[in-house]
Amino acid sequence: MLHAPEIAADVPHVQLLLDSFGRLLGRELVPREGSAKEQARCLFTAAFVVVSHGVEADPLLTYGNRAALDLWEMTAAEFRGTPSRLTAEPVHRDERARLLERTRRDGFVDDYRGIRISRTGRRFLIERAIVWNLTDTDGTLRGQAATFAEWTPLAG
Repeated sequence: MLHAPEIAADVPHVQLLLDSFGRLLGRELVPREGSAKEQARCLFTAAFVVVSHGVEADPLLTYGNRAALDLWEMTAAEFRGTPSRLTAEPVHRDERARLLERTRRDGFVDDYRGIRISRTGRRFLIERAIVWNLTDTDGTLRGQAATFAEWTPLAG
């Protein structure tokens, strides 16, 4: 579990996640009440998954809330810096790349469904995922993020 200093370190990134989501989707991901640190804690402890990656040629994961860390079976330290392509099996990576390009082009996608894989090889189907571009106030692309509350474990 992340402790106060680790959550505090995430505050600027969480604000980017929340601001970008609100601008693109016209609603809030979590209530924007209290301090930025309280909002970061709220997002980290949310019952739904939130993940993000950067803008590298092979994007690296930059954030995962507790639900994401549990689902992918990683610690925060293991999660951050992992190439995001590794969250999908090789057979599903082309489809994932098309999703990310569609998101880059359209700003967000709110109907994504796909198979992902945890660090230990557990497969799961995510449904009704929202994927959005992370942009700062100047419109500079800083990465992409996803959120979903529905997933189903798969055999094998």
